[in-house]
Amino acid sequence: MKLLDVVLAGLLFGAAHGVVAAEYIEEKDYFTPHAQGCMLVGECTDEVNRLYSSGDLRAEFPDSDWDLISEEFDHIMVAFEQIGVNVYMGPTKYFPVGVRGVYHTVSNSFYLNRAFMSRPGALISVVRHEGWHAAQDCMAGTIENSMIAIIHNEEDVPRIWQKIAERTYMFAPKAIPWEKEAMWAGKTEGMTQKALQACAAGEMWKVYKPTPKTAEWLREKGYIK
Repeated sequence: MKLLDVVLAGLLFGAAHGVVAAEYIEEKDYFTPHAQGCMLVGECTDEVNRLYSSGDLRAEFPDSDWDLISEEFDHIMVAFEQIGVNVYMGPTKYFPVGVRGVYHTVSNSFYLNRAFMSRPGALISVVRHEGWHAAQDCMAGTIENSMIAIIHNEEDVPRIWQKIAERTYMFAPKAIPWEKEAMWAGKTEGMTQKALQACAAGEMWKVYKPTPKTAEWLREKGYIK
């Protein structure tokens, strides 16, 4: 069944899995999954700030030009607010090396690595990618559970993203079905926005026909008839 219960974290080309929660960390723990887990459970909050709109990006990085991505970013943020997803900017020390962002299916929050976010193109790509995982969370029944489901039939994902995901996750092949469509969404304007707006409107399964296995899961759990 194309459903998964995981933490999803964006690498240079996608996402990393397997975050360990922690009640506290020491300096030696910085830049590790241990530190990331501490941030995700809300124990590590130093320089972790919630984002609400593109205005926060302009305040954070006043020398960057946010005009090209601000409209899409703001639409995504409105959808996040409606479905209950919080977005935070965090310091690099709480992220494993190379990780740009992480979506946590349990808390329905995701975190952006400040070190990579001064470039608008990089930021919107990560927001789209991790936002797509939030949409996959919604597809699996409700944003309140910790499951995610693929949204598109695998054969509908452009071949280029299938190949990139296969190379990126060659050591974690079980993640490929979810990651290849998130990679696609990360580089496609409006794709994540549309999915999140469908989720916010309660029309996820009207806008996106569930795959057969996902539909079976949704019927079994009483989400659809």
